[in-house]
Amino acid sequence: MRACLGTACRLGPIRTPVAILKRSQPHNMIQIKMTTPTRTPATGSTVRGDSLSAARQFAAAVSIALVAALATWMLSMPRPAAAQAQQLATIELSAGMHRIEAEVASTPAQRQIGLMNRPTMPPNHGMLFVFEGPGMHCFWMRNTLLPLSIAFLRDDGQIVNIADMQPQNDTSHCPREPVRYALEMNQGWFAKRGFKAGDRIGGAPFAKK
Repeated sequence: MRACLGTACRLGPIRTPVAILKRSQPHNMIQIKMTTPTRTPATGSTVRGDSLSAARQFAAAVSIALVAALATWMLSMPRPAAAQAQQLATIELSAGMHRIEAEVASTPAQRQIGLMNRPTMPPNHGMLFVFEGPGMHCFWMRNTLLPLSIAFLRDDGQIVNIADMQPQNDTSHCPREPVRYALEMNQGWFAKRGFKAGDRIGGAPFAKK
Protein backbone atom coordinates (compact mmCIF):
# COMPACT_ATOMS: atom_id res chain seq x y z
CA MET A 1 0.00 0.00 0.00
CA ARG A 2 1.20 3.43 -0.98
CA ALA A 3 0.34 6.37 1.14
CA CYS A 4 -0.81 9.63 -0.46
CA LEU A 5 -0.45 13.11 0.84
CA GLY A 6 -2.25 16.30 -0.29
CA THR A 7 -3.22 16.69 -3.91
CA ALA A 8 -1.18 13.73 -5.02
CA CYS A 9 -4.00 11.36 -4.02
CA ARG A 10 -6.61 13.22 -6.05
CA LEU A 11 -4.50 13.73 -9.13
CA GLY A 12 -3.21 10.21 -9.30
CA PRO A 13 0.22 9.24 -10.57
CA ILE A 14 2.16 12.06 -12.18
CA ARG A 15 3.55 11.33 -15.60
CA THR A 16 7.16 12.43 -15.92
CA PRO A 17 9.23 12.93 -19.02
CA VAL A 18 10.96 9.85 -20.30
CA ALA A 19 14.52 9.92 -21.40
CA ILE A 20 15.26 7.99 -24.61
CA LEU A 21 18.80 7.08 -25.44
CA LYS A 22 19.73 6.95 -29.12
CA ARG A 23 23.14 6.19 -30.50
CA SER A 24 24.20 8.27 -33.44
CA GLN A 25 26.04 5.98 -35.80
CA PRO A 26 27.96 8.47 -37.88
CA HIS A 27 29.69 10.15 -34.97
CA ASN A 28 29.37 7.37 -32.42
CA MET A 29 27.62 9.72 -30.03
CA ILE A 30 24.76 9.12 -27.66
CA GLN A 31 21.78 11.52 -28.05
CA ILE A 32 19.26 12.01 -25.27
CA LYS A 33 15.71 12.93 -26.35
CA MET A 34 13.12 13.93 -23.76
CA THR A 35 9.51 12.94 -24.59
CA THR A 36 6.20 13.34 -22.78
CA PRO A 37 3.26 11.00 -23.45
CA THR A 38 0.51 12.83 -25.43
CA ARG A 39 -3.12 12.01 -26.39
CA THR A 40 -3.93 11.54 -30.01
CA PRO A 41 -6.71 13.91 -31.18
CA ALA A 42 -8.32 11.36 -33.49
CA THR A 43 -10.77 10.01 -30.94
CA GLY A 44 -11.84 13.46 -29.76
CA SER A 45 -12.44 14.67 -33.35
CA THR A 46 -14.62 11.68 -34.13
CA VAL A 47 -16.76 12.30 -31.05
CA ARG A 48 -17.25 15.96 -31.93
CA GLY A 49 -18.23 15.06 -35.52
CA ASP A 50 -20.76 12.51 -34.31
CA SER A 51 -22.23 15.07 -31.89
CA LEU A 52 -22.66 17.69 -34.64
CA SER A 53 -24.30 15.17 -36.95
CA ALA A 54 -26.73 14.10 -34.23
CA ALA A 55 -27.55 17.75 -33.46
CA ARG A 56 -28.32 18.46 -37.12
CA GLN A 57 -30.56 15.41 -37.35
CA PHE A 58 -32.40 16.47 -34.21
CA ALA A 59 -32.89 20.04 -35.54
CA ALA A 60 -34.22 18.68 -38.84
CA ALA A 61 -36.66 16.39 -37.04
CA VAL A 62 -37.90 19.27 -34.87
CA SER A 63 -38.39 21.48 -37.96
CA ILE A 64 -40.40 18.79 -39.75
CA ALA A 65 -42.56 18.26 -36.67
CA LEU A 66 -43.23 22.01 -36.36
CA VAL A 67 -44.18 22.32 -40.04
CA ALA A 68 -46.52 19.36 -39.76
CA ALA A 69 -48.14 20.79 -36.63
CA LEU A 70 -48.59 24.19 -38.31
CA ALA A 71 -50.17 22.60 -41.39
CA THR A 72 -52.55 20.60 -39.21
CA TRP A 73 -53.53 23.73 -37.28
CA MET A 74 -54.17 25.72 -40.47
CA LEU A 75 -56.33 22.95 -41.92
CA SER A 76 -58.35 22.80 -38.71
CA MET A 77 -59.12 26.54 -38.76
CA PRO A 78 -62.68 27.37 -39.87
CA ARG A 79 -62.80 28.75 -43.38
CA PRO A 80 -64.65 32.01 -44.04
CA ALA A 81 -68.00 31.57 -45.69
CA ALA A 82 -68.21 32.40 -49.37
CA ALA A 83 -69.44 35.90 -50.08
CA GLN A 84 -73.19 35.97 -50.63
CA ALA A 85 -75.15 38.15 -53.04
CA GLN A 86 -77.57 40.50 -51.32
CA GLN A 87 -81.29 40.29 -52.03
CA LEU A 88 -83.17 43.58 -51.70
CA ALA A 89 -86.79 44.66 -51.90
CA THR A 90 -87.98 45.29 -55.45
CA ILE A 91 -90.12 47.86 -57.22
CA GLU A 92 -91.58 47.87 -60.70
CA LEU A 93 -90.19 50.26 -63.31
CA SER A 94 -91.12 50.70 -66.95
CA ALA A 95 -89.13 51.42 -70.10
CA GLY A 96 -91.68 52.05 -72.80
CA MET A 97 -93.60 48.80 -73.16
CA HIS A 98 -91.03 46.86 -71.13
CA ARG A 99 -91.46 46.03 -67.47
CA ILE A 100 -88.43 46.01 -65.15
CA GLU A 101 -88.28 44.40 -61.72
CA ALA A 102 -85.61 46.41 -59.92
CA GLU A 103 -84.08 45.82 -56.51
CA VAL A 104 -83.58 49.11 -54.66
CA ALA A 105 -80.17 49.89 -53.12
CA SER A 106 -80.74 53.02 -51.06
CA THR A 107 -78.28 52.82 -48.15
CA PRO A 108 -74.47 53.18 -48.32
CA ALA A 109 -73.97 49.51 -47.41
CA GLN A 110 -76.48 48.33 -50.01
CA ARG A 111 -74.97 50.54 -52.70
CA GLN A 112 -71.47 49.36 -51.85
CA ILE A 113 -72.37 45.70 -52.43
CA GLY A 114 -74.74 46.27 -55.34
CA LEU A 115 -74.80 43.23 -57.64
CA MET A 116 -71.53 41.76 -56.38
CA ASN A 117 -71.14 37.96 -56.17
CA ARG A 118 -74.27 37.30 -58.24
CA PRO A 119 -73.65 34.64 -60.94
CA THR A 120 -76.85 35.25 -62.94
CA MET A 121 -79.75 37.70 -63.19
CA PRO A 122 -83.13 37.25 -64.93
CA PRO A 123 -83.54 39.09 -68.28
CA ASN A 124 -85.81 41.91 -67.06
CA HIS A 125 -84.32 42.17 -63.60
CA GLY A 126 -82.04 44.99 -62.46
CA MET A 127 -80.93 47.15 -59.56
CA LEU A 128 -81.83 50.82 -59.00
CA PHE A 129 -79.28 52.82 -57.00
CA VAL A 130 -80.83 55.71 -55.08
CA PHE A 131 -78.53 58.39 -53.61
CA GLU A 132 -79.33 61.09 -51.08
CA GLY A 133 -78.82 63.80 -53.68
CA PRO A 134 -77.49 64.46 -57.19
CA GLY A 135 -73.75 63.90 -57.61
CA MET A 136 -71.04 62.46 -59.82
CA HIS A 137 -71.64 58.93 -58.53
CA CYS A 138 -69.23 56.56 -60.30
CA PHE A 139 -69.41 52.75 -60.45
CA TRP A 140 -66.90 49.93 -60.89
CA MET A 141 -67.18 46.15 -61.21
CA ARG A 142 -64.96 44.73 -58.48
CA ASN A 143 -66.26 41.32 -57.34
CA THR A 144 -69.10 41.61 -59.85
CA LEU A 145 -69.48 38.46 -61.95
CA LEU A 146 -72.05 39.71 -64.47
CA PRO A 147 -71.42 41.97 -67.46
CA LEU A 148 -73.75 44.93 -66.93
CA SER A 149 -75.06 48.09 -68.57
CA ILE A 150 -75.76 51.11 -66.39
CA ALA A 151 -78.07 54.01 -67.17
CA PHE A 152 -77.54 57.23 -65.21
CA LEU A 153 -80.90 58.93 -64.63
CA ARG A 154 -82.09 62.43 -63.80
CA ASP A 155 -84.67 62.99 -61.09
CA ASP A 156 -87.49 62.60 -63.65
CA GLY A 157 -86.13 59.27 -64.98
CA GLN A 158 -84.56 60.69 -68.15
CA ILE A 159 -81.41 58.81 -69.25
CA VAL A 160 -78.26 60.99 -69.15
CA ASN A 161 -75.88 58.37 -70.54
CA ILE A 162 -75.46 54.58 -70.70
CA ALA A 163 -72.20 52.66 -70.13
CA ASP A 164 -71.29 49.00 -70.59
CA MET A 165 -69.27 47.51 -67.72
CA GLN A 166 -67.12 44.37 -67.78
CA PRO A 167 -66.97 41.83 -64.89
CA GLN A 168 -64.20 41.94 -62.29
CA ASN A 169 -62.92 45.31 -63.47
CA ASP A 170 -61.94 48.40 -61.52
CA THR A 171 -62.54 50.87 -64.35
CA SER A 172 -64.77 53.72 -63.18
CA HIS A 173 -67.97 54.54 -65.08
CA CYS A 174 -69.40 57.98 -64.30
CA PRO A 175 -72.41 60.08 -65.32
CA ARG A 176 -71.96 63.04 -67.65
CA GLU A 177 -73.70 65.25 -65.11
CA PRO A 178 -74.69 64.95 -61.43
CA VAL A 179 -77.49 62.42 -60.97
CA ARG A 180 -79.46 60.90 -58.10
CA TYR A 181 -80.32 57.55 -59.75
CA ALA A 182 -78.55 54.77 -61.64
CA LEU A 183 -80.12 51.61 -63.08
CA GLU A 184 -78.03 48.48 -63.70
CA MET A 185 -79.29 45.81 -66.10
CA ASN A 186 -77.77 42.82 -67.88
CA GLN A 187 -75.28 44.06 -70.44
CA GLY A 188 -76.93 45.10 -73.72
CA TRP A 189 -80.44 45.35 -72.27
CA PHE A 190 -80.88 49.03 -73.22
CA ALA A 191 -79.22 48.73 -76.65
CA LYS A 192 -81.29 45.68 -77.66
CA ARG A 193 -84.48 47.62 -76.92
CA GLY A 194 -83.34 50.82 -78.57
CA PHE A 195 -82.94 52.94 -75.43
CA LYS A 196 -80.42 55.80 -75.46
CA ALA A 197 -79.67 59.13 -73.80
CA GLY A 198 -82.81 61.30 -73.61
CA ASP A 199 -85.23 58.38 -73.27
CA ARG A 200 -87.13 57.99 -70.03
CA ILE A 201 -87.52 55.29 -67.38
CA GLY A 202 -90.85 55.34 -65.55
CA GLY A 203 -91.76 54.37 -62.01
CA ALA A 204 -92.60 55.64 -58.54
CA PRO A 205 -89.16 57.14 -57.78
CA PHE A 206 -89.43 59.43 -60.80
CA ALA A 207 -93.01 60.64 -60.24
CA LYS A 208 -93.38 64.41 -60.00
CA LYS A 209 -93.52 65.53 -56.40
